[in-house]
Amino acid sequence: MPNHSSSLIPHPCFSSVIITKNAADTIGKCVAALLNVCDEVLVLDSQSTDGTIEICERLGVKVVQQEWFGYAKTKNIGNAMARHDWILSIDSDEVLSEELVASLRKLRPEPGKVYALDRITEYEGKWVRHSGWYPEWKERLFDRRQVEWQGDFVHETLRIPADFQIVRLSGKLYHYSFKDVEDHLRRLEKYARLGAEEQFAAGKKVTFVKRWFAPAARFVRGFILKRGFLDGRTGWAICRREAMMVRLRYRILEDLWRKSDSRVI
Repeated sequence: MPNHSSSLIPHPCFSSVIITKNAADTIGKCVAALLNVCDEVLVLDSQSTDGTIEICERLGVKVVQQEWFGYAKTKNIGNAMARHDWILSIDSDEVLSEELVASLRKLRPEPGKVYALDRITEYEGKWVRHSGWYPEWKERLFDRRQVEWQGDFVHETLRIPADFQIVRLSGKLYHYSFKDVEDHLRRLEKYARLGAEEQFAAGKKVTFVKRWFAPAARFVRGFILKRGFLDGRTGWAICRREAMMVRLRYRILEDLWRKSDSRVI
């Protein structure tokens, strides 16, 4: 990874990079908030058909049609295209709050630091404050010359040098993740499949304990240990559905190994 030295920036010069596919419901609010902070917003779109591109173009931001290579690699491609070295990485279903906009406008980013945002997720019309979903600090503002995305399947993370400092900014990053219950279930199925493929690629197999006890452990973690019960019915639904995702991931992983073994025979 390149490791050039950075210097203190006299005024905020951020490029925001967003990857999209069919994000028309949220991309307008997302971009509008970013335009209060960034002098460049770059959207990498993977063949949206719902008006996402038109919304971005009406707001005057650059849209690049980009083949999908997975979360980390596609985001890194976008970072390399940006004009500025300091990247504010935002998902298409996230919106900066007014307080967070103010924090970013005042910020003078410094070398050796990565800046984290306080993300909170809306679910079925409520802000989720427990259930393992909150608090959820996300490292999102970084110098691309020293920090990059990593991860081949899902849950991409930033590769941050060990001696860097993580600085938390005030203000919320609003996350409008799911349109409705059906959308949530579709996403959970997608994440379960990606997780299973990641484990399969790593040579991991399903044990009896994981197959039968991991889903229950996920529910207990979210609903009891992470105080999902304080989110009421919403917390119950979230924790139950995430347990279902774990069960589905191991079922898919078993199928992948079964198919692999049958090909060997």
